[in-house]
Amino acid sequence: MDSTFEKQHWIAGLRRLPLTALQPGSNKRRLVHTTGGTAMASMWNSPALVFILCFAGLLLAEYIGAAFRLRISPLGENQRADFDLVLTSTLTLLGLIIGFTFSMAISRYDQRKNYEEEEANAIGTTYLRAELLPQQDAAHVQVLLKNYLQQRIQFYTALDREKASQINTETATTQDQMWAAVRAPALAWPTPVSALVLSSMNDVINAESYTQAAWWNRIPIPAWELMVIIAICCSLLIGYRSHQQRPILFVVLPLAISISFALIADIDSPRGGLIHVIPQNLISLASGLR
Repeated sequence: MDSTFEKQHWIAGLRRLPLTALQPGSNKRRLVHTTGGTAMASMWNSPALVFILCFAGLLLAEYIGAAFRLRISPLGENQRADFDLVLTSTLTLLGLIIGFTFSMAISRYDQRKNYEEEEANAIGTTYLRAELLPQQDAAHVQVLLKNYLQQRIQFYTALDREKASQINTETATTQDQMWAAVRAPALAWPTPVSALVLSSMNDVINAESYTQAAWWNRIPIPAWELMVIIAICCSLLIGYRSHQQRPILFVVLPLAISISFALIADIDSPRGGLIHVIPQNLISLASGLR
């Protein structure tokens, strides 16, 4: 009677797991993210390129606006008030959009940091629960978890996309091995303890999936295009409004906007630029498991 109850409890525990976790090799994907293949998307992965192109483009827009003013009659006194209202409104709109986009980039960066912490917690918990398995199986699972932990650290620190793709492929293989390592003893000894270890391993695999989804979650390209269009309009209006083409004054706005765009691109890009998620929780866990 007790044996039948335990087996039913164990099966119920398996049913609570996502179906993808019960199928080795089904946990995905390892495909190139389609939105990263376009030239526009690739440009936003390089903050330095964003700064150079934006600065040059906005500076050129200002000189085009100034040249256009010279070809037509200058603004009259009655027209300047209306023109200044349009210019002020456009600059305000640009500032608001930059602020909202910066907030979007920060939230995505924080999300990547949180998932790194969740991955470390899931791996550490599974490493401890693996000791509940038979001794030989426990040792094998813990060795696989250590290798998997190193692969996850490499995923966060790899700056080359080809290297990251190779790490993803190795990670998928290791995940299949880890699942097979806990699945075999669970089928041999269907107990609530085995279901607990299976659930922990499932959390490890799911945590990696959430991390990958967070790294794909970037600022939409239309949002970038909208900011660029409004920034160009502002530069054209400022160039048209200016009385004298002073190089220093012409540089201020393009420089400020370009720095803002580059900073947003840096924060939003997981591998480009200087600002990255440091896997400090994973590194700390790795040092503790040695």
